[in-house]
Amino acid sequence: MRAQIEALGADISKSIALLRKRLNWEQSERRLDELEAMSQNSALWDDPQAAQILMREKNQLALSMEQIKSLESLLTENLELAELAELEGDEALVDEAEAALKAAAALAERAELEALLSGEADANDCYVEINAGAGGTESQDWALMLRRMYMRWANNHELLVEEIDENIGDEAGIKSATLLIKGLNSYGWLKTEAGVHRLVRISPFDSNARRHTSFASVWVYPVVDDNIQIEIQDKDVRIDTYRASGSGGQHVNKTDSAVRITHLPTGIAVASQQERSQHRNREIAWKMLRARLYELELQKRELASQAIEDSKTDIGWGHQIRSYVLQPYQLVKDLRTNVETSDTQGVLDGDLDKFMAASLAARVGVADL
Repeated sequence: MRAQIEALGADISKSIALLRKRLNWEQSERRLDELEAMSQNSALWDDPQAAQILMREKNQLALSMEQIKSLESLLTENLELAELAELEGDEALVDEAEAALKAAAALAERAELEALLSGEADANDCYVEINAGAGGTESQDWALMLRRMYMRWANNHELLVEEIDENIGDEAGIKSATLLIKGLNSYGWLKTEAGVHRLVRISPFDSNARRHTSFASVWVYPVVDDNIQIEIQDKDVRIDTYRASGSGGQHVNKTDSAVRITHLPTGIAVASQQERSQHRNREIAWKMLRARLYELELQKRELASQAIEDSKTDIGWGHQIRSYVLQPYQLVKDLRTNVETSDTQGVLDGDLDKFMAASLAARVGVADL
């Protein structure tokens, strides 16, 4: 059998063994049986919140186990196919088996990383908040590029994206924007993107074609489940309404339907203008505020809140997590993990997995995946 096929088979086998160990396969099988039996009890739905928690655990556990079984099937089927094809001298079929094993190896690698997403809110949907740094049009255009990058990443992974809020730049780009990204493990993956992002390029807004450096910040926080209680006192918030921005014409909003809520003790402010109804925007803003406060609590539990708050004091030099250099050379480099690539256009089109994977591994203390 080809050495490449044997190596792929060995790598996939190693990944499967690691996944089974992390999942604690036998214990998970027993737990899944318990959850299945409990879900058949008609009295379960007398408490909808408890039922939702149980069904989420059951579905996630079943999905993890099915993922491992699927990898095992792919490995067995394609190794057998490759062996049979070589005996028959069918090179095209051998190539087909090798391609299938390469795809399975990629799935196994991602499954290993997803197995690390065991944080309290990692499985949740999330909000991605992007803010332009100092520098006017340059930074505002960079913020717009980042928004597009994360929307492309989400689309590439078949996640749903909703635009919650947008503050358009004076000449180009955006001053700020908030996206809601929906899908399993959205927060677990995107939480590694929080920080300041630095762009170096020849400015399209400079008539002298000079090189400019721009900054924008990205902050990520999980959507809070209904079963998580976050207490917010009325005296601690200020609610403002304003007219939502738009492109004009017959659809321009003529009422103060947009809502901004500021949490006075922390200074956290959230806004929603996506809906025509002020009532609906207020509801969305409250959910966002609860999510922000929950994320703050998660940070405190990780003993990292002070470091994160310090990094937010200035969107500029000394606080960036990643640099995107388009001139005088092409390079995107993560300053936390030293992962880099010269495929700058690919990154700006949403190819972020290598950066997220390295940051996630470093965050949970895994040296080599």
